[in-house]
Amino acid sequence: MGEIHKRRSNSEAMLRRPVIYSARRSRLARAVLLLFSVISTGAAQDAKDSGITRQQADDILKELREIRQLLQRTTKPAIPTPMANLPQTGKLRLNGGGSLGSQDAPLVIVEFTDYECPYCRQFLGTILPEIRKKYIDTGRVRFVVRDMPGHAESMHAAEAARCAGDQGQFWPMHDALFSELGKPEAKDFVKRAEALKLDVGAFRNCLEGGKHKLEIQNDMQVATSLQIMGTPSFVVGRLKGEEVDGAIIVGAQPFNVFEAKIKAAEADP
Repeated sequence: MGEIHKRRSNSEAMLRRPVIYSARRSRLARAVLLLFSVISTGAAQDAKDSGITRQQADDILKELREIRQLLQRTTKPAIPTPMANLPQTGKLRLNGGGSLGSQDAPLVIVEFTDYECPYCRQFLGTILPEIRKKYIDTGRVRFVVRDMPGHAESMHAAEAARCAGDQGQFWPMHDALFSELGKPEAKDFVKRAEALKLDVGAFRNCLEGGKHKLEIQNDMQVATSLQIMGTPSFVVGRLKGEEVDGAIIVGAQPFNVFEAKIKAAEADP
């Protein structure tokens, strides 16, 4: 099953508290108090007399049996997670972001990514190569990256990748940022730019001037409009004019999940 990296701003909304019935809570509290009483009494007694008595053990077992019976009678099916209620399809304009594959490909996969997301790294290293070999390199699919940073460091990393893209080195910078475990740090961006033989002065000016910040913020707004709350998330569909209209995939799903959506999009007139 695929994994998804939740943004900090949405993490609280994703939490669910279990329902606790008052009767269950009351019996559980009594059992805990009884155990506490036994432990306290045993600690105060002489070593010869310490420990649990037969009557105390029987009382505890009785309480536990009653709690189990109550749980069996009152336990309800789990409430579906919020992810289950998210839209299954989405539509967005195809503008901006790094791109792989033919501009004339009839199908498009748009990824919303975060450079601090471990599951984005997993997708990049294990799933994207299969998609690229079978669909991108053969001209059937175009792959586009959109940014959905959840933290300040990943926002700076997204800017660094786009600034490198101004000099035709988006993908080398993109891959370099994902190649190291841990948080991307701003002090390392210039070193990576030097390693890629970029014009470091132009790269610095781009970063310090926030040239691509509005574009990244626009990507984040698009993700919000699609009710996408974590990375990686994808829209897989046919290119219709300037828009991609297709299925939403949430998480670093296996290759066969992407292939099924690609084939469905191919069959869509």
